[in-house]
Amino acid sequence: MTLLSVEDVHAGYEDFLVLKGASLTVDEGEIVCVIGPNGAGKSTLFKTIYGLVSPNQGAISYDGEEITDQGQKDLLRSGISYVLQRNAAFPEMSVRDNLELGAHVADRNHDTEAAIDEVFDIFPALREYADTPAGNLSGGQQQMIELGRGLMLDPDLLMLDEPTAGLAPKAVDMIFEKVEEINDRGVTVLMIEQNVKTGVNHSDHVFVLENGQTRFDDNAANILDRPEIREAYLKVDREE
Repeated sequence: MTLLSVEDVHAGYEDFLVLKGASLTVDEGEIVCVIGPNGAGKSTLFKTIYGLVSPNQGAISYDGEEITDQGQKDLLRSGISYVLQRNAAFPEMSVRDNLELGAHVADRNHDTEAAIDEVFDIFPALREYADTPAGNLSGGQQQMIELGRGLMLDPDLLMLDEPTAGLAPKAVDMIFEKVEEINDRGVTVLMIEQNVKTGVNHSDHVFVLENGQTRFDDNAANILDRPEIREAYLKVDREE
């Protein structure tokens, strides 16, 4: 079943148009990766889906209902969570307090403590640092905090904007393992990833965005064999 649909979206900032016909679909239970060169409009696409940028044209629907221009609180409550690029953790606040912020729009019936315990089950390393300022933790651990905060309202769709940016190789592997574990727990994942090969290898479907448009999409199992992907992103000639 299609959970998220983006159809021919055009959007940008003031008079500068970044997206010029971006489309994608995310089926329930998938991990979907969006790749493309810098400046292709990947982050703008996510911000438009999440109502941070208003589209000039096109439609966005979630779970069968149009959400174009819907506010962030409503999107959170409807089951969509958006984790921004790195360095979004509050360094002077404890790990627990950072996580609690992820439930700030929850209704009074929401069990925040149970949600924190579930995050700690996924990221056991955070449990022992629960009362430690987030800024004292490593880059990979801070990224765990940000992923955990995105899970605090038990989302159906988790949007990740470059979850491994700036991380050491071991931390990159760990974050992708956790993304797969989150997906195995029933959360659909839509992510942007600059590490093309690794991102594709941990995905079910891939969309390629170039110059603000969706150039093509394919199953992740096939995408790395496409000559244009190998040439543009893997530094492999078409002749090989």
